[in-house]
Amino acid sequence: MTFTAVLLALALLALSLVAAALSRSARAGAFVYLASAALSGGLALVALAALVTDAAPGALVLPVGLPWIGAHLRLDALSAVFLLLLGIGAAAASVFAVGYGRHERAPERVLPFYPGFIGAMAFVLLADDAFTFLLAWEVMSLLSFALVLSDHRAEAAREAAHLYLVMAVGGTMVLLLAFGMLAGAGGGYAFEAMRAASGNRAPWLVALVLGLMLVGAGSKAGLMPLHVWLPVAHPAAPSHVSALMSAVMTKVALYGLVRVGFDLLGPVPWWMSPAVILVGAGTAVMGILFANVDGDGKRVLAWSTIENVGVIVAALGLALAFRANGMDLLAALALTAALLHALNHMVFKSLLFMVAGAVLTATGRRELDALGGLIHRMPVTAVLALIGVAAISALPPLNGFVSEWLLFQAVLQSPALPERGMQFLVPAAGGMLALAAALAAAAFVRFYGVIFLGRARSPEAGAAGEVDGFSRAGMAAMAGLAVLLGILPGVAIDLVAPATRLLTGASLAPQAARPWAT
Repeated sequence: MTFTAVLLALALLALSLVAAALSRSARAGAFVYLASAALSGGLALVALAALVTDAAPGALVLPVGLPWIGAHLRLDALSAVFLLLLGIGAAAASVFAVGYGRHERAPERVLPFYPGFIGAMAFVLLADDAFTFLLAWEVMSLLSFALVLSDHRAEAAREAAHLYLVMAVGGTMVLLLAFGMLAGAGGGYAFEAMRAASGNRAPWLVALVLGLMLVGAGSKAGLMPLHVWLPVAHPAAPSHVSALMSAVMTKVALYGLVRVGFDLLGPVPWWMSPAVILVGAGTAVMGILFANVDGDGKRVLAWSTIENVGVIVAALGLALAFRANGMDLLAALALTAALLHALNHMVFKSLLFMVAGAVLTATGRRELDALGGLIHRMPVTAVLALIGVAAISALPPLNGFVSEWLLFQAVLQSPALPERGMQFLVPAAGGMLALAAALAAAAFVRFYGVIFLGRARSPEAGAAGEVDGFSRAGMAAMAGLAVLLGILPGVAIDLVAPATRLLTGASLAPQAARPWAT
């Protein structure tokens, strides 16, 4: 399965070269986006097969990279979860882009970078040594920078791209330092060597590396106060790229944090978890506060991404606290909540960014005050948007409710922690997360009501019409998945169970309940 995943990722990189040659052709956009959808769907199927069968990790070494070392690649349960997330999100965004891309001002500045961006993210998830990971991370950053800069004549896009590049370079430097400390004096840059040395690291070194990962990966994911690029860069990109950056790339960044914090570092002392929990909870509250007052539809979604990243990081911090105290089942509960919320956020945030793109296509406006009444002119989009808004507000029976409910179940188990300080801190953080959830509902009631209800507040909104079939298909796929994951949450819990078992030694879906797994 590793070989197939690598071939698909390489095909996406090669497709970028083909797109560069064909980008000025009138039909190039449909070909590139449909090919990207097919290859991304292939990645999702490979990851799904690996998770359903609970297959043993497969390794592959390519003769590229550092001399005499090569590029180590590996597909295990953790990378499969995030590869599934990537494949589904990229496939839906690519289908949406077939229609949306017809309205792009300069498709030749988008098409050559789009499939390569997806391929680079796949290589980050498949990397099994520090050099390959950082190389793929840099390619991912540079290609997304080019996509943010696609409308290069707009001053806002240029400023957003510059800020994003500065933050990306700084984050990579911090990651380089973190992996250098993991490698140690022996220079073992392969992840297998780092795992072998995990039991010999001093607690201060473990804490330092985890702190560096919070900064390096957190800057890409949007953790506060390293979030400054996200609310300007994500809205500046084309809407299908915004969906990928907000719903998928931020999760690839969190994958790096999970890979190091739960796999490569070894035992993390309990006293590191309060910092992770508080950073996550604080990010969640502050992000959604900004979403409630912003007047730009795409920026509201970007601020909401910051909030959801904070929720995921808080859940990861709680999982670290339980694992440090030997509470493997509770650690699996918190980690399951984090992984499920990453998957669920990909689904409903992809949907909502596509909705924002559909509204932009139909009206040419992003300002909330210039919209209104679109439920009469875009009825299909309005219904799909309502599903996304309900899901992101954590309303049952949609997918957002499932992961947040699991997280609060984990918070309610915090009195079992032996540290007295944690018994007070975790409920306080849980209160902050509950506040963030309530504010999210308020933000998206406003988002939906101002865009779709009432009367049109501009001539453009009054003359809007429904978008094309490809755009509606991309949105409908994500809306259907939001409903499916909400109605059948056990399926999603089963899918992430191999990853939680790998990282905590336990899962919410015992292997005995998975008769198809061998």
